[in-house]
Amino acid sequence: MTDAYLSSPVPVALAHRGGWLIDDQGERRTELENTATAFQYAIDLGYTYLETDAHATSDGVLMAFHDHDLDRATDMVGAIGDLPHREVARARVAGREPVPLLEDLLGSWPHARFNIDVKADAAVQPLVEVLRRTNAWNRVCVGSFDQSRLDRARRLFDRPVATSCGPLDVLRLRAASLSPLLRALASEVPVCAQIPLWHGSFPVLSRDLIHTAHRLGLQVHVWTINELPVMERLLDAGVDGIVTDNTVALKRLLVRRGRWTGRTSPARATGPGDDLLQDG
Repeated sequence: MTDAYLSSPVPVALAHRGGWLIDDQGERRTELENTATAFQYAIDLGYTYLETDAHATSDGVLMAFHDHDLDRATDMVGAIGDLPHREVARARVAGREPVPLLEDLLGSWPHARFNIDVKADAAVQPLVEVLRRTNAWNRVCVGSFDQSRLDRARRLFDRPVATSCGPLDVLRLRAASLSPLLRALASEVPVCAQIPLWHGSFPVLSRDLIHTAHRLGLQVHVWTINELPVMERLLDAGVDGIVTDNTVALKRLLVRRGRWTGRTSPARATGPGDDLLQDG
């Protein structure tokens, strides 16, 4: 399981909701999150790891969408879980792009690996069914900010699936990093810890946590990092992956360091928007 999803050399670059686009005028486009257009842009950059989210409609159709409701990101309103798919299908992200089916994303880029954040309890069973239909077990990593939801998904998967740490898993890992005597608390189920730098005023990431995770065989991926100086510090500290919206900047940084592990793609290696890489 670990070898399948995390077989790429580190550091892993993950395109957060597909990442930001740079248009032909060199303008940064931040509003097309979780759309096929955003994911295709990341693929064209050479990204092989894509991060997305999962919600289910009222009739059990799994959508790649972050928010519980459509209000912020689309031209419609209402909670996805309260609407049938035929209604959600009418919504347009930023007024132009449809909300994609998670199944379509998996099918459109069969060689990409997807990190999937399960955002609602109702999305767990549809996710299991999507993975069965697409046979994508070996190229997804499933996570959730809800530990019970993540544990339920782990129980329902009938094939080995990589999972990241849930909140309780992270607390156990953080405790284990404070003392070797607490190392037995750390869960052996996840393959990676995908964590923020901070939770409120509490620091989550530390060098001790990185070292402890590595001793336990876990990778450490940090989200969501869009500033170049922070990316630099994290790479120097030994993190195994960075989740970013600023996909162009992260790629350029890793290429400069000789550590780009995605595809080498000439399509968007340089071009409009290079000047934006200096300001994060």
